[in-house]
Amino acid sequence: MNNFKNAVTMGLFLVCTSALASDAKTKAMPCTACHGVDGNSIINPEWPNLAGQHPSYVTTQLQAFKSGARKNSNMNAMAAALSDQDMADIAGYFAGQAPKIATLDAAQIAAGATLYRGGNKVTGVPACMACHGPNGVGNLAAGYPALRGQHAKYTTLQLQAYRAGTRTTDPKEIMRTIAARMTDAEIDHISHFVEALH
Repeated sequence: MNNFKNAVTMGLFLVCTSALASDAKTKAMPCTACHGVDGNSIINPEWPNLAGQHPSYVTTQLQAFKSGARKNSNMNAMAAALSDQDMADIAGYFAGQAPKIATLDAAQIAAGATLYRGGNKVTGVPACMACHGPNGVGNLAAGYPALRGQHAKYTTLQLQAYRAGTRTTDPKEIMRTIAARMTDAEIDHISHFVEALH
């Protein structure tokens, strides 16, 4: 009898889990037009890859787009109708997808690796890996996003926005402070490096 109950319970759990996963995928479908069905954006490198991103980070960004704290006409409109549960479901769906990592030539890797792993002591740019991890997987507990596999173009635009002060959703102005100390060349090197980081 117990075996039968256990089997029924497990069956119900699997059905519910499958239904929730299907519901999350359905909610994420409008997002896939730009961000890809598997969370890897292939149409425009200005649109970020979401595959493997921490769900709490994606949720926080969607909330910022919905409130208008983060400005992007497309995303402000997309997030406007989302409930907190919708955001959590969408974020969970993309978190479960595998990021695709780009390849780089040795010269590009070396230029970015130095800054990513050691920073620039002269100008006060800290090592990126201090917050985003040696392999670019981020820090879930601290709310720092994963960077590995992110489009170089998208990363460049975000660092430029932080530097210009037009993106202001970074807690305690951490990214604005760092980006303000970065040169165009450093932004370029880092952006290409993280695209191939794994």
